[in-house]
Amino acid sequence: MRSRIIVSVIGLLLTSISCDKESPNEIPVEPTLLFKSGFESDVYIDDTAYPDNEDYRYIKGADQETGFSWPIDVLGATESALHYIDDENHQAVRAELQTVIGHDGDSTKALYNIEYYDVDVTQCPYEILNIQDGTKDLYVKYWIKLDSASLFQPDMWRAIFEYKTEDYKENWSKGFRLIAFIYTDDDGIPYWHWQGDKNPQSPIWEIDNRTVPVPVNEWFSTEFYWHWSEGSDGRALWKVNGQTIGDHYGPTTRNGRPIDFIILTQIYGNANPKYQWIDDIEIWDGIPE
Repeated sequence: MRSRIIVSVIGLLLTSISCDKESPNEIPVEPTLLFKSGFESDVYIDDTAYPDNEDYRYIKGADQETGFSWPIDVLGATESALHYIDDENHQAVRAELQTVIGHDGDSTKALYNIEYYDVDVTQCPYEILNIQDGTKDLYVKYWIKLDSASLFQPDMWRAIFEYKTEDYKENWSKGFRLIAFIYTDDDGIPYWHWQGDKNPQSPIWEIDNRTVPVPVNEWFSTEFYWHWSEGSDGRALWKVNGQTIGDHYGPTTRNGRPIDFIILTQIYGNANPKYQWIDDIEIWDGIPE
């Protein structure tokens, strides 16, 4: 009798364990598309200089081809916009929507940025601002076309994407930044640089990639994905034309700080003049198949 009880208990335990396991037929949850736009239809840049807004210019309107509207509001964001910084009344840097030949060979509207010269920290990023839920995974993809002249000057750098957590700039001891660069070496050869840091001079981790070529004067796709975490399960992935630039596993924040804002597109660096076009932006809550 006792042996039968033992066998029954073991059977119940095995049944319980097997029920906790994921069913081999269970369908994984597909990532959700949060935003998609190629600046088509009624999308425009509002050039109104609103008072007390630090020289932000808002991209507005509905993209009838995708059904999404500007400004971008992923992760609960509000007031997302182009941010003119040290621009000398938009003389040093500017942004506009242009009709050009896109990555598929057809006519398209694209975001054009040009920086003529630098005044301290001249730049014009598109910032996703006032994020309410900065601890979520996010995947970003867009197409970009860079000029060639600025990419072959020796010992230069150019930032194209980043995010900063709360307390990054205000307190260097607590925050975290994830940032994507293009560097040039002493011979003026461009290469990729992927970095997580606690301040610009103190990388926590960094990855150089000199294997994947930097495309110039041609469209290429760039993809960024992160899993927000302070532990070893964190992840920061960057791809160009489907090739991995860097895939870091480990912290993507510090001291539990959520993401404060995302610089989705950026024109910033010490090689001038420089310019670029951006098109076909996609944002998902995970890596799409």
